[in-house]
Amino acid sequence: MDRGREVGSLRLTDVRGAEVEVDGRRHVVDVLGGGAELEKSWSGRTLLRIKIKAEVDGVRRDYEITFGRYGKINAAVGRAYIREEGDVERLAALIKALTGREPKVRRMKNGKILLECYEGHLEGFARYAELAEAIAKWLEETGRR
Repeated sequence: MDRGREVGSLRLTDVRGAEVEVDGRRHVVDVLGGGAELEKSWSGRTLLRIKIKAEVDGVRRDYEITFGRYGKINAAVGRAYIREEGDVERLAALIKALTGREPKVRRMKNGKILLECYEGHLEGFARYAELAEAIAKWLEETGRR
């Protein structure tokens, strides 16, 4: 088994100077820290909130992605809503640096931009010790019954 791919085998702060390409542009990603927690939504659903502090292309921000279960197949979907175009590329670069996959970007009529992550992204996030325990607990609590 590839040691770098094991659940909880990496630290978020190990991602320093990572160069990734998103939409033909190169970005440099430094992760400063982060974590994940479970919370209940207003409807009673259990959500997984992943928070990551990172510097992408010299811009330091706190990013947040919230995973929930949706649809008939109970699919795990992570969403982040953003208004500024520059933040979209930076968050997409951060997600790609951490998971190896680009998120899906959708532009909404109200001017917001939605980034969506799926189970493959969640598996990538689970490689990091700071996130692994909360992800495993969320998957156990929200799995199909």
